[in-house]
Amino acid sequence: MKRVGYIYNKIYCIKNLKLADERARINKTKRKEVKKHDENREANLQKLHVLLKTGKYKTSEYQVFKVYKPKEREISKLPYYPDRIVHHAIMNIMEPIWTGTFTADTYSCIKGRGIHALSYKLRTDLANNIEETKYCLQMDIKKFYPSINHNIMLEIIEKKVKDKYFINFISEIIRSADGLPIGNYLSQCLSNLYLTYFDHWIKQVVGVKYYYRYADDMVILLDSKEELWEVFRLVQEYLKKNLKLEIKENYQVFPVEKRGIDVVGYVHYHTHTLMRKSIKKSMAKAVKANKEKSIAAYYGWAKHADTKNLLRTLELDNYGNKKNNKRRSQAKSY
Repeated sequence: MKRVGYIYNKIYCIKNLKLADERARINKTKRKEVKKHDENREANLQKLHVLLKTGKYKTSEYQVFKVYKPKEREISKLPYYPDRIVHHAIMNIMEPIWTGTFTADTYSCIKGRGIHALSYKLRTDLANNIEETKYCLQMDIKKFYPSINHNIMLEIIEKKVKDKYFINFISEIIRSADGLPIGNYLSQCLSNLYLTYFDHWIKQVVGVKYYYRYADDMVILLDSKEELWEVFRLVQEYLKKNLKLEIKENYQVFPVEKRGIDVVGYVHYHTHTLMRKSIKKSMAKAVKANKEKSIAAYYGWAKHADTKNLLRTLELDNYGNKKNNKRRSQAKSY
């Protein structure tokens, strides 16, 4: 594998820092920390340029808090200046390099992919290859972000990067907190990178044809339950030995036709795709409370599944037409 060098000087380039500042502020221009930065924007970027160039940049102190929906998680937040700008500056240069190592089977936090891309690939494979996709192994990783090993993470980065200045720089950021902090802009891509050679192993060495990963949620399809259990055993061994990770105890092997594959908000069968039950309940509550913004969001989800009966029950079967007619009438009034 070809390794790239001369990375660090591209990151602290003032032009890249200005671009990073522009991207980091998207949808955040009204926040106090952004406004404060803008009071001395040019001077701040020049100061940051010097800090990075001389190797004196250090990660700021994290603000840690908990969120409870959709599940309880500890979120770590860094200041907009200088840290979020620095993370965007890294991603401006490194994102195309890192994502170039990803297989086509991973979908989270990658431009041009995402929840619906995974869902459509899964439903296409199920519909076109019924005999080969009779059984499903579904699993995720126990405390994935907190369990990421810093030394292994850096070894993975060094497989693609040979710039010692960049390695020292990224090492300080990675070691600034336990595991990978949930909430860091950089953590999203690094978590994918941590599993990318596992993805290659499972496709090329184990020979799994039907494999899908969204963050640490994984789905594997085969025509044999026994073969799936063997794949599961191999996966456990690989993750423990190579990445110091463990599979969560809620892993499952089951026949697809009996219950469907519940992943990325949809339940996938060979013949149809439904919305997850909890999302349907939330959608019904939004309709009952007449929350227009929530209804529009849920309707967008519903359009990607077989939900005619659901939309009819909730009296939303003509919702899309009503919104279009409203827009047209508003346009005519101008």
